[in-house]
Amino acid sequence: MVEHQFIQAHGIELAYDEFGDPAHPAMVLIMGMGTQMIAWPEAFCNGLAACGYRVIRFDNRDIGLSQKMEGVRAPSMLKALALSRLKLTVKAPYTLMDMAEDTVGLMGALGIKAAHLVGASMGGMIAQLVAAYHPQRVLSLTSIMSTSGCRTLPGPAREVALQLLRRPKSKDEQALLQHSMRTWRLIGSPAYQPSDEELTERLAASYQRSHYPAGYTRQAVAIAASGDRVEALKRITAPTLVIHGKEDLLVPVEGGIDTARLIPGARLELIEGMGHDLPRPLLPHFVELISTHAAKSIAQID
Repeated sequence: MVEHQFIQAHGIELAYDEFGDPAHPAMVLIMGMGTQMIAWPEAFCNGLAACGYRVIRFDNRDIGLSQKMEGVRAPSMLKALALSRLKLTVKAPYTLMDMAEDTVGLMGALGIKAAHLVGASMGGMIAQLVAAYHPQRVLSLTSIMSTSGCRTLPGPAREVALQLLRRPKSKDEQALLQHSMRTWRLIGSPAYQPSDEELTERLAASYQRSHYPAGYTRQAVAIAASGDRVEALKRITAPTLVIHGKEDLLVPVEGGIDTARLIPGARLELIEGMGHDLPRPLLPHFVELISTHAAKSIAQID
């Protein structure tokens, strides 16, 4: 188990850990909505480190062991989504751009001038914004199971949307784990479903490390309040790899296709049987795709 550390970045305290040689080029991993940094499997992080990178994963604000925005109220997810769909102002405690600045702040606090950014889902949105507005800080961009946020793109499958709006039957650990299990069975990769034992172990580790539903809600509101990134994506100059599962029921594959279409020169990798997760059998493939992409981007700079 890797020991986490804490650092002040962009005025807040972030929890993070590192893999690999600190002298190697940095690769920063940004996780998705309501999801802790441990969702980046250690095997994945060690694989990237073995390819010659200083790999850093961290908890976004309001989740995991990073600072919580306690005492700050946000509208309900339903209200925020409705306002966003109507293109009305969503009053949010913070936005995706604030979280992008957190990432830049983390890099600065760690003495990193520029890094390869890898973002999953909401983390992909954050990484896109860093690449668009801080181009000098980004060596390469990998956006996984994310989207441009364009309003004309399809949303989650109906059964997934309903599940996300349901509340657990009670607040005890077993009920919460069963609720999470149902969610992950719906959105996970149909061709790479983990066993009940493996999924339970993973979800229990996350729950026992930190359980903070208010942060999940505020991050969802941040997405709704931030609008689309269509124009921002057009200005990205970093070499970009877009990875998306063809069977993603939470962020449909059209989101990845649109992201790659908008970013100049982006490469699109669509994966059969992959949903909205990082299935363990695909981790070596992800490591190869991302490390090769990062190496090519450095070669282009040189």
